[in-house]
Amino acid sequence: MSGFSAAASAAAAAERCALAIRARPAASSPAARQKASLRRSSAGPLRPSSTLAAASRRGPVASRAITTPADRASTDLAGKFKLDSNSELQVAVNPGSQGSVTEIDLEVTNTSGSLVLHWGALCPGRRDWLLPSRRPDGTAMYKNRALRTPFVKSGDNSTLKIEIDDPAVQAIEFLIFDETQNKWFKNNGQNFQIQLQSSHHHGNGASGASSSATSTLVPEDLVQIQAYLRWERNGKQSYTPEQEKEEYEAARAELIDELNRGVSLEKLRAKLTKSPEATESGESDSPASQITVDKIPEELVQVQSYIRWEKAGKPNYPPEKQLIEFEEARKELQADLDKGISIDQLRKKILKGNIESKVSKQLKNKTYFSVERVQRKKRDVTQLLSKHKHTVIEDQVEVAPKDPTVLDLFTKSLQEKDGCEVLSRKIFKFGGEEILAISTKVLNKTKVYLATSHMEPLILHWSLAKKAGEWKAPPSNIVPSGSKLLDMACETEFTKSELDGLHYQVVEIELDDGGYKGMPFVLRSGETWIKNNGSDFYLDFSAPDTRKIKLKDTGDAGKGTAKTLLERIADLEEDAQRSLMHRFNIAADLVDQARDAGLLGIVGLFVWIRFMATRQLTWNKNYNVKPREISKAQDRFTDDLENMFKTYPQYREILRMIMAAVGRGGEGDVGQRIRDEILVIQRNNDCKGGMMEEWHQKLHNNTSPDDVVICQALIDYIKSDFDISVYWDTLNKNGITKERLLSYDRAIHSEPNFRSEQKEGLLNDLGNYMRSLKAVHSGADLESAIATCMGYKSEGEGFMVGVQINPVKGLPSGFPELLQFVLDHVEDKSTEPLLEGLLEARVELRPLLLDSPERRKDLIFLDIALDSTFRTAIERSYEELNDAAPEKVMYFISLVLENLALSTDDNEDILYCLKGWNQALEMAKKKDDQWALYAKAYLDRIRLALASKGEQYHNMMQPSAEYLGSLLGVDQWAVNIFTEEIIRGGSAATLSALLNRFDPILRNVANLGSWQVISPIEVSGYVVVVDELLAVQNKSYDKPTILVAKSVKGEEEIPDGVVGVITPDMPDVLSHVSVRARNSKVLFATCFDHTTLSELEGYDQKLLVFKPTSGDITYREITESELQQSSSPNVEAGHALPSISLVKKKFLGKYAISAEEFSEEMVGAKSRNIAYLKGKVPSWVGVPTSVAMPFGTFEKVLSDGLNKEVAQNIDNLKSRLAQEDFSALGEIRKAVLNLAPPMQLVKELKEKMLGSGMPWPGDEGNQRWEQAWMAIKKVWASKWNERAYFSTRKVKLDHDYLSMAVLVQEIVNADYAFVIHTTNPSSGDSSEIYAELVKGLGETLVGAYPGRAMSFVCKKDNLDSPKLLGYPSKPIGLFIRRSIIFRSDSNGEDLEGYAGAGLYDSVPMDEEDEVVLDYTTDPLIVDHGFRNSILSSIARAGHAIEELYGSPQDVEGVVKDGKIYVVQTRPQM
Repeated sequence: MSGFSAAASAAAAAERCALAIRARPAASSPAARQKASLRRSSAGPLRPSSTLAAASRRGPVASRAITTPADRASTDLAGKFKLDSNSELQVAVNPGSQGSVTEIDLEVTNTSGSLVLHWGALCPGRRDWLLPSRRPDGTAMYKNRALRTPFVKSGDNSTLKIEIDDPAVQAIEFLIFDETQNKWFKNNGQNFQIQLQSSHHHGNGASGASSSATSTLVPEDLVQIQAYLRWERNGKQSYTPEQEKEEYEAARAELIDELNRGVSLEKLRAKLTKSPEATESGESDSPASQITVDKIPEELVQVQSYIRWEKAGKPNYPPEKQLIEFEEARKELQADLDKGISIDQLRKKILKGNIESKVSKQLKNKTYFSVERVQRKKRDVTQLLSKHKHTVIEDQVEVAPKDPTVLDLFTKSLQEKDGCEVLSRKIFKFGGEEILAISTKVLNKTKVYLATSHMEPLILHWSLAKKAGEWKAPPSNIVPSGSKLLDMACETEFTKSELDGLHYQVVEIELDDGGYKGMPFVLRSGETWIKNNGSDFYLDFSAPDTRKIKLKDTGDAGKGTAKTLLERIADLEEDAQRSLMHRFNIAADLVDQARDAGLLGIVGLFVWIRFMATRQLTWNKNYNVKPREISKAQDRFTDDLENMFKTYPQYREILRMIMAAVGRGGEGDVGQRIRDEILVIQRNNDCKGGMMEEWHQKLHNNTSPDDVVICQALIDYIKSDFDISVYWDTLNKNGITKERLLSYDRAIHSEPNFRSEQKEGLLNDLGNYMRSLKAVHSGADLESAIATCMGYKSEGEGFMVGVQINPVKGLPSGFPELLQFVLDHVEDKSTEPLLEGLLEARVELRPLLLDSPERRKDLIFLDIALDSTFRTAIERSYEELNDAAPEKVMYFISLVLENLALSTDDNEDILYCLKGWNQALEMAKKKDDQWALYAKAYLDRIRLALASKGEQYHNMMQPSAEYLGSLLGVDQWAVNIFTEEIIRGGSAATLSALLNRFDPILRNVANLGSWQVISPIEVSGYVVVVDELLAVQNKSYDKPTILVAKSVKGEEEIPDGVVGVITPDMPDVLSHVSVRARNSKVLFATCFDHTTLSELEGYDQKLLVFKPTSGDITYREITESELQQSSSPNVEAGHALPSISLVKKKFLGKYAISAEEFSEEMVGAKSRNIAYLKGKVPSWVGVPTSVAMPFGTFEKVLSDGLNKEVAQNIDNLKSRLAQEDFSALGEIRKAVLNLAPPMQLVKELKEKMLGSGMPWPGDEGNQRWEQAWMAIKKVWASKWNERAYFSTRKVKLDHDYLSMAVLVQEIVNADYAFVIHTTNPSSGDSSEIYAELVKGLGETLVGAYPGRAMSFVCKKDNLDSPKLLGYPSKPIGLFIRRSIIFRSDSNGEDLEGYAGAGLYDSVPMDEEDEVVLDYTTDPLIVDHGFRNSILSSIARAGHAIEELYGSPQDVEGVVKDGKIYVVQTRPQM
């Protein structure tokens, strides 16, 4: 036990700590301790409680107190006590007169640390400590059972004064705790005790009391032991609480009697605890001597307690629990000794493997019952950046379909026959040719056709079968003309035919109603027999044709998929079902075709393999295959995937999923050992019959991933002492039913039935066998993945002897130790250290995955295993997080974010979320008052990233799952949930669950509530639940309706009849739909609480009233009569809003005008307002130079002879639109883009732009002018966008009278863009400005870009003090080169009673660059002074413009290099 001797000092320290905690009288009341002992009579032979056990089995290990001789004590010195080699405790008592205060002075000399007194007072008749009300400063109560008072440091010494004014107190009792050294000081292993009854005491602790005092102050631990011994003597009866109390006091009385007879307290203690003093005194015949028999070595207790701790999942125990664990371990060992086991036998039993070194390490590091942690390296998380987007390139979506073959044409010709139903269909290959076997039903007649492109003379040798494997000659009345009938078959010659110039041969057979199941056949060409890979061909009549959709549907079936690949897979599925070897070889053959089809090809391959892995497809059908052959085929397929992983980084995420579903494979020994080792298990454990033999036959025939589950079920069954229900429970939980076991070609009929003496051997051998099974079948098994990369040791263990797998070269320094840490802690109850280790391993592994010279595949499987283990551990940690502090939950979210980033091909947004979240975590640790608001913004952004990921997966995978599922006859439920299950199984779902837990905490801390009320209107109406507001924006509701819309983007219209919109989405307060809601007096609010939202969805079609308050909404169900009395402004839903008239604008002869020419006849309010601002706003506010293309310009261009055909086309489309064919809207927009510019337009626009100091695009080449002209046309075309058209239609506005001027401005390449409402739109407070701000161009603010802008308010009388309401969560910013923007400026904007602003498009000449935003380095976020300056300047600009117009304004602008620019203003609606 060298490990323990080396750690002796640490063990002693642990013992001191344990004793200190153990001796706290207030830890639990004596009555409670006795109760615990007395109530355990049913549990076999009782041992004393942990307090008693500790006292009875251990000698004191704390430093002994040295009593000062009487001749050295002063008149008031109660005692001196040696604490350690340098330090001494001195206690002096000043008793005071009757009724006055007694003072106790304590001084500890030569102290280096911070000392605390853990104390209480003793009174006659009380078993627990009294906690005096008169306490020194700084005193804290500990669990309502003790007081803790800090000593005051004075030079090298520490002092403390206690005053006692309660005359009932006879003594104080205490311990001293050194916080710096985590060390307890006691008096000879017991509590210090100082008597207060007389003014002169010797410093001998409890024994220094007068006899009268002593007689009433027997130490409570001795009373407890005596009570236990009385209970034993009385036959371990069950006592009532009253009897327990009586027994306890009787035990006290017995001990007082002994003390009064002259027995010293030391002798009494030694007698009761059977310490050496008692033996020497000849008192070993005391009943207490029966408490222990053999002295158990302390090192064995340590080992046993460590084993218990490991089994419990390595939780972090507080000192009190550590003590209990030591004593429980001692009890377990004592129970073995009581059975007659010797100490040596006990030692051999528990000292297995490396347990000694583990315990020794714990003692050496003084980390008793606490998990070690890896030291994570400091890294910039952007080092993990991967920007490989999942994009579908149109010309890569599909491999160009080949010309139809003659067999395709033949199938089509059958399909086109009236009433023809294809029953089954199968294509077989032979040589380089194909033969089609197809059965059909027409007019209740069943026919079989066999057609082939092989043109040499060919004979069909065929029969019919009513059961599998049967060959039966057909009845003579159904054989085709010219056939030859044999004993068990029939031979029919193929006849030549032609379709569309292509030649083929065919046999047609019409069946009778003989109940046939299928048709076996072979072919003969001359003297050569042609078979199906050595077997008979077989057309299964009972297998439905899964290709019906493809054959009949030429429409959208297969849209959004690699259709040709999926149909090829469907053709090959029957061959694939023969065995996993066939499936993996076919998959390997398809890799190149999948790669050539692009992303959707890889996805198609994944969907097929996933259907296989989830047992939706048959794994084996009548085919014997050796495990090494399956393993070799797996290896071939995964090698191809590995090569693609290296070359095509944009597919890595999907390739990982395929590899995880397939498993590792491995040509050679590992695969074959599956077959060999089961024989060894049977031989070693004498279990050659029954279930084990059936399983052996199944393994011999065709091993599959099911065998991993079966092996685990057997292990669980054996561990449960052969409880057969446990066996079935494990199988069923993993999808293996009794029916599935019976479905194997080598069925498993029997249940396991082992003998008890087989238990240890089977557990050992099956445990080793599991490694072999997982090494082949499991792509995500951690132990086998680590072993493969680290290499199996040359000497091997168990079944792995002889398997030669070398370690991967070039692994990072310390990586093997890191993986060993992960394995050691993989089952820990406290998951945090494990999660850190798993992440550190994944980060260390990452460079090798991207650029490994060898064995990349093994490293990929290791990363898959680490990822899978991480997700499992996180799910296990949910309980641990239930009552955790916010910082801990945030840290776990940070870990999951990092893990998700490591598994994602395009992780830029996720990494910036991680950076921001870590920043929020640091703010929380520092108690920054903005931490919750900041964290909430990132929580929202993370949710957006997860939603985007889910949508991407659905669009990418679900069409392929649906199409391939239909081709293969997969259960519809499995198809429907395909993508959902993929998402549910990944880190994204785990992260989402954690965010949902944390969101209410954040909202509470940040005082955000569960609602954001954007338009606070009290309304009543019928609840209608919809998926998207966009989908119903054109609908008209005939009664007042409150929509609960799951999705609101921000650019939608509010439908007619809608009085309220509730959504979980977070459109900006200043988005189009928000402005629309406020203008139309419609309630609009975001609900953040999922429970509330679910409740509202449950009110679908019910009548409710909603009442908004400052930051909340209340609602209740009402009656029809209450609705009639409602004051809801839109209660008369369905009635048209007042119609608004427009004045038709004319072309006034100019294609372009300067700002000085802007007038109401020429341009809209947007242009006029900008011209008005020029020179009137403060000099520090910039206004961009502008020109315009006035009203009527579009109509003039359209009427030009250049555009005659376009005009005719648009007229036709407008006629369709008048007939409510709304598809014409999109076609009109496309038609407008075909307009050609008159030369005069180009000339005038150039002159005006150059004359105003703006650059002319054409100076950079004709292509730049073409870009500008296209942008202008897009502005005109936006007159016919759906949102605008339906908006004008709703208010009966004549759409033909709507004219579109175009405001032309040079783009300010903005750092930030903002929108100001000079009256707070949410509260209506005219004294308060509300504004929103985004990074980059303003399109992300006013357009339908996800996420929230930064928002703030500012009082107009205090413009220097803006108040931040929310940090930004928008993931995308738009940035652009120096360019020109063409803004819509219609005569339909800013009409009284109608807000047309924002309906039409503003189009920049150049495409904006989308940039994923990192806010953690943005001065607007991290620099408080900069933020305050910018927000204050924005508020000042808004206030100045409001002052200029004399009314509330809606202002748009940008910030560039700290300067404010206003680009437009309009009256606030």
